[in-house]
Amino acid sequence: MAGLGLLILRLTLAAIFAAHGAHELFGVGAGPGIGPGGLTNTAAFYAASGLHPEYVLAFVAGALHLAGAFLLIIGMLTRWAAIALIVDVAIGAWKLHLPWGFFLNWSSASGQGHGLEYSLLLLAALVCLIFTGAGDWSFDGRRANTAAARAAGRARLRGV
Repeated sequence: MAGLGLLILRLTLAAIFAAHGAHELFGVGAGPGIGPGGLTNTAAFYAASGLHPEYVLAFVAGALHLAGAFLLIIGMLTRWAAIALIVDVAIGAWKLHLPWGFFLNWSSASGQGHGLEYSLLLLAALVCLIFTGAGDWSFDGRRANTAAARAAGRARLRGV
């Protein structure tokens, strides 16, 4: 059952990061509350937040979100993908969310951003994947099971 839980965690995180990456790069899901999206608008948002070079960072963040989501879906290089996404989320938490405190802006008050709580949840979930790995229902899990079986076979041969 642990493998199923890790699969659900990976797929949920992948959906979140894929949606963010598609919005940052292509403007998918643009609308009230989230903004127009797209690379130009994401770069302008980064520049207003003091992140430079804004176009490079906007592209890297969007591409990282999409690539990380793909790797989480298939469960390949999961720990490395989680580390890369942690760095991205931590920078966003530090530069964009920390000034607004802990809580999200549930009332959508104008002139106020979102706090750290969502970023902390993402960070905790990604850290869990680093500690546990992708689980049995993944490429990483399949590779680990195959390697363990080969090692056990070699041990049996040496014992004979």
